[in-house]
Amino acid sequence: MTTATKPAVRRNRRPLRVGFVALSDAAPFAAARELGLFTARGLTVDLRREVGWASVRDKVIYGELEAAQAPAPMLWSAQLGLGGPTASVLTALVLNLHGNALTLSTRLRTAGVHDAATFRAEALRRRGDGRLTLGVVFKYSSHHLLLRQWLAAAGLDAERDVRIVVVPPAQMFRNLAAGTLDGYCAGEPWNTVAVQAGEGWCPAWSARLAPGHLEKVLMVRADFAQERPAEHLALVAALTEACAWCDVPANRPQLAAWLAGPRYLDLPVEAIRTALTGHFDDGCGHAAAVPDFHIFSRGGANVPQPAAAAALQSELVAAGLLPRELATADLPRRLFRDDLHRAALRESTDHAPAHITHPRGFSSSEPCLA
Repeated sequence: MTTATKPAVRRNRRPLRVGFVALSDAAPFAAARELGLFTARGLTVDLRREVGWASVRDKVIYGELEAAQAPAPMLWSAQLGLGGPTASVLTALVLNLHGNALTLSTRLRTAGVHDAATFRAEALRRRGDGRLTLGVVFKYSSHHLLLRQWLAAAGLDAERDVRIVVVPPAQMFRNLAAGTLDGYCAGEPWNTVAVQAGEGWCPAWSARLAPGHLEKVLMVRADFAQERPAEHLALVAALTEACAWCDVPANRPQLAAWLAGPRYLDLPVEAIRTALTGHFDDGCGHAAAVPDFHIFSRGGANVPQPAAAAALQSELVAAGLLPRELATADLPRRLFRDDLHRAALRESTDHAPAHITHPRGFSSSEPCLA
């Protein structure tokens, strides 16, 4: 599509309703709003904080949201009607890689659990009606895949040896503290919140368990992308620029301050800043430097590559979350639209904002984390 024929964003349309969940990796949405990137591209965006991922899926499917942050495997759930309603969906933007951790209760540590081997012993001891209960944020999510991977490496059967339940991210910590969960796999800052409260510790995190794994994407209905292409491409372009800004180390403290505010996570900034700035406290007296805990842009992270989608589809089948007969060879390319991402980059080049005001002391030209 040339610049001459490219449809313009109609400023008189109603605001785009865009959903996100209160997590540190909602950062690109916060940055795009606070930096004026939506407005600079002619968009009026109504950012809506959602309770959990089932709400996000249903609201996109039923047209209550035009777009939303979503776990990458949710695309298969929505497209195929796995565990809920169905609609034709797609993504033209990967929002981030990594960002999750496995948190276990301090009660387990007091009982002698201090690694995967001792967790296995405790899980087998309690197998039966008193099985250890572990939370994931959505059945079709990287969190569920990561947890199953960690359990399998420990020699445990996820179906037989533990109980896995779905809990919205913001409710994970409360359930851990109340004793209804023995652990969970969730995105930040809910692992750090547990550690800082003395209620949990983290034996593993996603950058270590599965380096380079896909995390969140921008999910839209296919008919939205087809019927309102200018707005869709402008939204992808604005968020792509926001992702690049979020990946600059010098910008992360400001980003944490924004996320801590009542419009986003409404939490103490220190709960957000640690992992976001590449420092992760595992709750066992080790504060590790993890510069790749969150990846928002570098290394071509934002491109929705069909090959990466095909690999994720294979993982879902292997985990028993996706029936093999539904995992058709064409599905990854239908869900991960790298062609639309390229079109958005052309949109970004042709109609880049003339000037974006960055907070004093923060620059978008500094090198990304190594």
